[in-house]
Amino acid sequence: MTPRLASATFTLFLVLTAALAAPASLAQTQTAERDKPELESVRNFHRVSDTLLTSGQIYPAQIPTLKQEGVDFVVNLAIADPERNAEEPYAMMDAGLNYVNIPVSFQEPSMEDLELLFAVMDARGGRKTLVHCFANFRASAFTFLYRVLREGVPEDEARRDLLAVWDEETFEMHPAWVRFMDEALAAQR
Repeated sequence: MTPRLASATFTLFLVLTAALAAPASLAQTQTAERDKPELESVRNFHRVSDTLLTSGQIYPAQIPTLKQEGVDFVVNLAIADPERNAEEPYAMMDAGLNYVNIPVSFQEPSMEDLELLFAVMDARGGRKTLVHCFANFRASAFTFLYRVLREGVPEDEARRDLLAVWDEETFEMHPAWVRFMDEALAAQR
């Protein structure tokens, strides 16, 4: 075997090893998140205010902690996924939490979905609420828009909470969401 062929073979071995290990490590991370009851262990968990929280996927082990936290209302913006959130509606309602699912397409967020979130959030009254999705990108973006356009929170103040979840790399990776937020802000002004 030539040195160049040996080097290429070794490189291929490293790439394949990393590719095969990645799903296992992702599964291990998701399993660890599912088993921890602390809300801070939830992906991109963020306290917006005393009555509003946003986060990534919530698992059944964390639902009692939501109740202890005083959360009474949960809005899920993720689409249905049998591996990630199939048990969620039943578990939330079984725990006595009010639960609404608005399945927002990550590739194509719509004004109709945003308006539906506005109506749901307006109807919640003063109840402590968690808005979540898989990674808190949909949830934090829709919550940002709700706060600015419905609650009248200054955009700079609301953007600080958005930036607790979204960073420059995330904005660059998801230009459809940047456009959507810009269009929603422009349309409502």
